[in-house]
Amino acid sequence: MEGLERFIGEHPFFAGLDAGYRQIVSGCTANVRFEPGQYLFHEGEDADRFFLLRHGRVALEIEVPGRGALTFQTVSEGEVVGVSWLIPPYRWAYDARALDLVRAIAMDAACLRGKCDADPTLGYDMMKRFLPILVDRLQATRMQIMDVYGASD
Repeated sequence: MEGLERFIGEHPFFAGLDAGYRQIVSGCTANVRFEPGQYLFHEGEDADRFFLLRHGRVALEIEVPGRGALTFQTVSEGEVVGVSWLIPPYRWAYDARALDLVRAIAMDAACLRGKCDADPTLGYDMMKRFLPILVDRLQATRMQIMDVYGASD
């Protein structure tokens, strides 16, 4: 567990997180690996975890009727994959596919939500960390939709 706690402390997403909170959060973690082309998750599935990327790239995709999968954003080492675990009904709003070998830390969503509910200060800190990611993903999706369907004057 010590290695996971150290990695959480070094990951940009958790920069500045109190050492006590790093220890609490690391109790919800596991190392994971995805091969190129393997999906981390699919739209509509339970959003039961999120990922801190250590290595590799992940394509975030939405299904466009008549066009297939459309990548709206690519994330890589040092970034986070998954925000749907924060908001009920906790279902993925898009697909995430490994573009190359991906090594990540998986964060158990139910575990972390429980810890955030038990400690509102931790919960508030997590929300402040995730809101910029959520806004960024919404903006990226908006730009892709404008590109696919064309912007109207």
